[in-house]
Amino acid sequence: MSAEIICIGTELLLGDILNTNCQYLAQELAKLGIPHYYQTVVGDNLSRIHQVLQTAISRSSILIFTGGLGPTPDDLTTEAIASFFSVSLIEDPAIIEDISRKFASVGRKMTPSNRKQALVPQGAITLPNPTGTAPGIIWQPQDGISIMTFPGVPSEMHRMWQETAVPFLKQEGWGKNIIYSEMMRFRGIGESALAEKVAHLFDSDNPTVAPYAGKGEVRLRVAAKAASKTQAESLIKPVTTEIKNIAGLNYFGSNDDTLASVVGKLLQDAQQTLSVAESCTGGGLGAMLTEIPGSSSYFLGGIIAYANQVKTGQLNVNEPDLMQHGAVSEIIAKQMALGVKRLMQTDWGISITGIAGPTGDTENKPVGLVYIGLATPNNQTIIKEYRFGKGRGRSLIRHLSSCSALDLLRRSLIKKVEQEYF
Repeated sequence: MSAEIICIGTELLLGDILNTNCQYLAQELAKLGIPHYYQTVVGDNLSRIHQVLQTAISRSSILIFTGGLGPTPDDLTTEAIASFFSVSLIEDPAIIEDISRKFASVGRKMTPSNRKQALVPQGAITLPNPTGTAPGIIWQPQDGISIMTFPGVPSEMHRMWQETAVPFLKQEGWGKNIIYSEMMRFRGIGESALAEKVAHLFDSDNPTVAPYAGKGEVRLRVAAKAASKTQAESLIKPVTTEIKNIAGLNYFGSNDDTLASVVGKLLQDAQQTLSVAESCTGGGLGAMLTEIPGSSSYFLGGIIAYANQVKTGQLNVNEPDLMQHGAVSEIIAKQMALGVKRLMQTDWGISITGIAGPTGDTENKPVGLVYIGLATPNNQTIIKEYRFGKGRGRSLIRHLSSCSALDLLRRSLIKKVEQEYF
């Protein structure tokens, strides 16, 4: 007894539209405790939709379709489902009336092509669309198979799901158990290294533990099935506690936590402020910090010191040092961090200088070389060298640099006295 999501639309296969419907439905199925093992995307082609149906009914009992319910000839979802089960399509007068009323409300007349949207398989229940012209269906064409169809427009699909589909599924006995998960987030440890440390937890059935690689972080999803969120949380807590103890400072938060939000809370708790001086990241670190509501209480501002004259003129970087060592060097990262801290009169100062590429690659200073400086409240400095690798691309190097800067500050704030850790 599991569900399968089937999304119809050639535009999805071409990548013209981001398929957010799958993510939404997957999360909603988890809330109802409905197992969900397969997702399929298929183009607007009758025979291929039939092939997908043939496979789906052999392995899933709830088939959830999105897309292909419009009035144009390539909208084939309803027609394909009916013909697969050899059932006639019947025009529903109530749907005609609903569509006509919606057109009239905006001063238009329903076009003949819209009558196609009123065709439903004989025996199917109409799934009303309160905002659009494409209704869906709830249909049980044979024992053990339930089919639901939704328009591809996310806002329409969301409302139809909540108002009609969820009550139907609960009536069918679903929703007595839920699947609740906590996404644990880590920085400073690789996916394989973390997986080795917690490998003994992967064999657990309830809760389950699964690793994921993220952009600049590693994640562990701990999920439990229970009658309520409270019960699920009680199952998850011993596992997440054990993982936190194993990971130590490499664990930084869960679910919606980000490095920027965690650093922000630490600064607020310490009643301390931060400023940044960015070269290769071009404001990326500042953007992460200001993404957090209320960050102006601890993040006072920054300097994008992309050109050397800004480094010397605004941050008081020593020009002879700049000429001797180059902008991408430990000594310049140190001076930039201290310079922005003094300029902004903050407790902490962060600097980033590096080679994001694709130009500027040399043997001594390859693309991906980045120095991050951290000036502490007592005017000490911590300088870290990172080599992210030229193959990662400019955008990812800049992102990883900003994440590394935030993580350096996070660890220092947690340790209070930086010498204890570094």
